[in-house]
Amino acid sequence: MKLRLMVSMLCIASIGMAGCASKVTQPDEYSGFLSDYSRLKEAKSPSGAEVMRWVDPTLDLNRYSAVYIEPTQFYPKPQATPRIPDSTLRGINDYYNQALKRELARSMPLANGPGPGVIVVRAAITAVSSKTEGLKPYEFIPVAFVAAAVSTGTGIRDQQTTLGTEAQFLDGANAKVIAQVVRKGTGKPLANDTQVMKAGDVKSVIDGWATDLHQSFLKLKQQ
Repeated sequence: MKLRLMVSMLCIASIGMAGCASKVTQPDEYSGFLSDYSRLKEAKSPSGAEVMRWVDPTLDLNRYSAVYIEPTQFYPKPQATPRIPDSTLRGINDYYNQALKRELARSMPLANGPGPGVIVVRAAITAVSSKTEGLKPYEFIPVAFVAAAVSTGTGIRDQQTTLGTEAQFLDGANAKVIAQVVRKGTGKPLANDTQVMKAGDVKSVIDGWATDLHQSFLKLKQQ
């Protein structure tokens, strides 16, 4: 009887943690990559994801004819670990670059550099902290492993891969910030807390970010 009660309480606790977890990036998770976070407001992306976003109310996308995508980066710079090796970090960053170029090329021509009539996209994969009890926080690693469930038989935790990004968009003529977005997403679950993560585990997250960005461009051009 006692065992059953303990199992029930554990299940309720794990459900509660999942239900209370915020889908938007919280202020204590901001990396410092953006110059100003004060204007960010909760919003929905074209796919329905919850994000923190700000767009200059005077923005007219029809004034721009091309987009320049700066090489993406990690911010702050992470240290590889046995669970998140250098090969995974490089793979994630390379794929983010490719996805942004692939999707934004559908919005407008890609430019070779900033200049008049060009939007500059400056994006980073940023740190996400895990605050789940019993798990080591990866404060300055861009991927955090968050407890998704607890096995009542063995106590082994399944792991979720969570990726965060911050991006700002600038006028290529004067470097004025015209929009900003902060968001995060969940990739493929890992079997346990020893499985090595691969870039492919979060490709679906990055694809969603890039596709939403393209759709956002289309919406803003129609306004």
